[in-house]
Amino acid sequence: MANLLENQLFTAAKTIEQQLDQQLDRLDNLDSDDLKVLREQRLREMKELNTKKQEWLRNGHGTYSELADEKEFFEMSKKSPNIVCHFYRDSTERCKIVDMHLKILAAKHVEAKFCKVNAEKTPFLTQRLRIKVIPTIALVKDSKTKDFIVGFTDLGNCDDFSTEMLEWRIAHSGAIEYKGDLMQPPDVKRKPFINRPQKTIRGGYDSDDSDIDLDD
Repeated sequence: MANLLENQLFTAAKTIEQQLDQQLDRLDNLDSDDLKVLREQRLREMKELNTKKQEWLRNGHGTYSELADEKEFFEMSKKSPNIVCHFYRDSTERCKIVDMHLKILAAKHVEAKFCKVNAEKTPFLTQRLRIKVIPTIALVKDSKTKDFIVGFTDLGNCDDFSTEMLEWRIAHSGAIEYKGDLMQPPDVKRKPFINRPQKTIRGGYDSDDSDIDLDD
């Protein structure tokens, strides 16, 4: 078994080495005209990316903001095809945890608009997206709702998950650019969250730090 693993590792390393050698050979064979073309292409790509970033910033990207109502959400969605939207409730402590992480990620990922809406003040939008549990993060890619992060189950089922863990989970929707390995989640060795009874939006259990069911 050990020999098989060693052979697999050796084969993988050899393949990577060959690929690098091929890339170096191509670079060595480039003449001045080829290098000029590559440089001009790279400059065009950088200019296009800079133009996009400026447009994103003008549309409010780079900051984590609250939307007042459903009208503001739909207006924003016309300008920003990629959206990370947190549906929250004031009295839910776990929503404050989400706020903390999304504020950090908003500054890092200007390619998407990070925002939050009060689920109680946006009943039409909440029902349209079938939001049942608070907190829920709706993930929009290319103006289409691709995924939802419901509660903290996908984040290690604990309250002290890392920002990197949430970033990794959001990236699965394609709403943000991610350079890490989507097949390998960040370290999730956190304190397990003890399941508590869920709470309805109009009352119920005294605990307000569990996921909240919006239905009765």
